[in-house]
Amino acid sequence: MKSYVALLRAVNVMGSGKLPMTALKAMCEASGLESVQTYIASGNVVFASRKSEREVKGAIEAAVCGYTGKPAGVLVRTAAEMAAVLAGNPFKEMPGNRALACFLEDAPLANALEAAANHTNELMQLGRREIYVYYPNGVGQSRLKLPAFKTATARNMNTVAKLAELAADLDRRIKG
Repeated sequence: MKSYVALLRAVNVMGSGKLPMTALKAMCEASGLESVQTYIASGNVVFASRKSEREVKGAIEAAVCGYTGKPAGVLVRTAAEMAAVLAGNPFKEMPGNRALACFLEDAPLANALEAAANHTNELMQLGRREIYVYYPNGVGQSRLKLPAFKTATARNMNTVAKLAELAADLDRRIKG
């Protein structure tokens, strides 16, 4: 059994007729995932499963699509991978709400940052399966565009830290 973090992409998790976190939790449990917990209303789920990353990704995507009627992107990381994303943050000295990990399905291309459009003063660095970005003026003020972001989902480093902590706690409990 492994502990995982699922990060939903392009799903409205708030408001009526959308995907409430309680429904997301119930869908994950109905998909056979164990010890399911959600974290803040932005599509974050921590859970345990004997299934592979690919299998849990497919199960969550199918459940969300069945609920919303449209495809939803889901990116999955193990507890160890989430800890590595946190440890790999090149902007540790910067405010955690302005430094983001943009999670990708696969490793970014070596030249991914060269394709940046509308780049002003953001700092960027490639990770294993993520791109780190520091937005000195805040994400809302930035017009940065990267082709790799089309299928990515981003979380600020404060959220990454909490998800890594929750996944590590769950990992300790299931391996206990």
